[in-house]
Amino acid sequence: MTFRNGLDSLLRPEDSVLVLIDHQPYQLANVNSHDPQLVINNTTGLAKVAKVFGVPTILTSVIADRGGRIFKHVTDVFPGQEVIDRTFINTWEDKKVVDAVKATGRKQLIIAGLWTEICVAMPAIQAAGEGWDVTVITDASAAVSLEAHNVAIQRMIAAGVNMMTWVALAGEWQRDWARIDTAVALNDAMVPHGGGSAIAYMWEQQLLNTPVPTTKSGH
Repeated sequence: MTFRNGLDSLLRPEDSVLVLIDHQPYQLANVNSHDPQLVINNTTGLAKVAKVFGVPTILTSVIADRGGRIFKHVTDVFPGQEVIDRTFINTWEDKKVVDAVKATGRKQLIIAGLWTEICVAMPAIQAAGEGWDVTVITDASAAVSLEAHNVAIQRMIAAGVNMMTWVALAGEWQRDWARIDTAVALNDAMVPHGGGSAIAYMWEQQLLNTPVPTTKSGH
């Protein structure tokens, strides 16, 4: 296996394409590896960050008539965008999805979805074998059990797939806070979804914008 290291191995927004797979009610109903609300939060945060950086994002569901539509939290980030509905369990066997990814001209393929052990692992492993630079966002994915999630991650790592969390991805895409064209929008996108880090950021802004008290002479 080729080790993933060096500056060029880091993810870049201009080279990235994001595929969000099967974030649907049926799948969420049997998520047991993560708090379901946290999965919704993280996936929404991931979608918003991708939008900030102009990363093409493909939304896909499987048999939505029965499994339900992609979470509104996610589709609201991309109003009017088509959700590609599949019959294939393995997204990477669906020509329409693969063609949409290829049309972006990007090779850093980022995947998150439900469930990790099936609908994430299969396309990640196949795409990696076809030469794509594949990253899975583990906390915007979830499985029917913690064991299923962890085993899937081990299986994908063995296949050469990179693992990250959504906040780590945001930092890697930003890379330099001097990039002010995205810095402010990134913070705004992360505040509703970043948990304690977002609260600390808002506190920092409060302190920076609070005038230093003045004292009268003689006191």
